[in-house]
Amino acid sequence: MRLARTLVLSLVASGLVAAVAIAGDPPAKPAAAPQAVPIYNEKADAHVDIAAALAQAKRDHSRVLLQWGANWCGWCKMLHATCGSDKDIKKKLQYEYQVVLIDIGRLDKHMDLATKYGATLKESGVPFLTVLDEDGAVVTNQETSSLEKPKGEEPMGHDVAKVMSFLTKHQAPALKADEVVAKAVAAAKSDGKLVFLHFGAPWCGWCHKLEAWMAKPEIHAILAKAFVDVKVDTDRMTGGQDLLNAHSQGKNGGIPWCEILSADGKALVNSNGPKGNIGFPAQADEIAWFVSMLKTSGATLTDAEIAALEASLKTK
Repeated sequence: MRLARTLVLSLVASGLVAAVAIAGDPPAKPAAAPQAVPIYNEKADAHVDIAAALAQAKRDHSRVLLQWGANWCGWCKMLHATCGSDKDIKKKLQYEYQVVLIDIGRLDKHMDLATKYGATLKESGVPFLTVLDEDGAVVTNQETSSLEKPKGEEPMGHDVAKVMSFLTKHQAPALKADEVVAKAVAAAKSDGKLVFLHFGAPWCGWCHKLEAWMAKPEIHAILAKAFVDVKVDTDRMTGGQDLLNAHSQGKNGGIPWCEILSADGKALVNSNGPKGNIGFPAQADEIAWFVSMLKTSGATLTDAEIAALEASLKTK
């Protein structure tokens, strides 16, 4: 018996035969079934999630996509899978929408929000889509049965072209980068402030870090005293990349790239430090250059306020 076992194990190791059960071996335990990850967070408060999404949409000049559904809903899972697997839809959502998944329970959760936004969940079923503009106004409501593949077509699911057409139709109109900056300069002149101009793009992780740091209440409160904040999206805004090239004279070293402008739109200092573009200031030398930008620009910030900004960056 031992010889036969050794021979079989040797053959298995050599790849000549597949693994087989040996008489007398204990039965193999079945592999544990993988746990499905819930799509909808059943403990989330959609009121809070929508507020956060609208704040981000306001900063990005994008839109909010509410996807109403539940974890028991098969078609909800299929739509979610389509949005996560098709590269064009994934990019469209990343670039143009802040997505909020809203758990409706058994039509007994977040019904106040459904009423507020005119989502006809009881009549239309789920998944159901609502698009909001950056100010929270409803752009459109959409039942999703019309976005499904024709009956009989396998595998079942949603038609990629139809979903893409819906998302494209209701995305926010592209802004012109030069007009966005001109508006910020005008606001700065009116308010007696400087302009904090920063360039970014949806795919840029460090850009998101910079924007998230600037949006923190305690940081925003300090920066807003001295600056009008303006972001130029090099991918989504018309002329965004060209404007970055013009301001940096082609020496930006990537994004995020920042520049402080006077109230007349004159460049005062930018993020090109001694070692190149500091991007999001995370290293000691980068933080030091960011602090020097604040001081060199003549921003109306106290030493204590600048120190608070510096300390926050060092903490991160």
